[in-house]
Amino acid sequence: MTASHSELLQLKNLGMATVNILQAIGINNYNELREIGSVEAYRRIKARDINVSKVMLYALEGALMDVHWNDLPPDLKQQLVADAEQDTLSEA
Repeated sequence: MTASHSELLQLKNLGMATVNILQAIGINNYNELREIGSVEAYRRIKARDINVSKVMLYALEGALMDVHWNDLPPDLKQQLVADAEQDTLSEA
């Protein structure tokens, strides 16, 4: 396991499968995830045809906030989904 694996695995909500997906899209540590943001990371995952649910989006945001994804406020979850869907619509 690399140091970057270890750093990402220490974040809330992120298991080995998620860390592997993040590394596949070029995110190798917390700072890269923070710079890209949860919505853009989610969009990049979806763009690679990796089948993930909205829980992945919540998990990424929760990891950045150090909060379990299930504890994110409902309005924040709605905003994340709206942002993710808005971005994909603008590319169509």
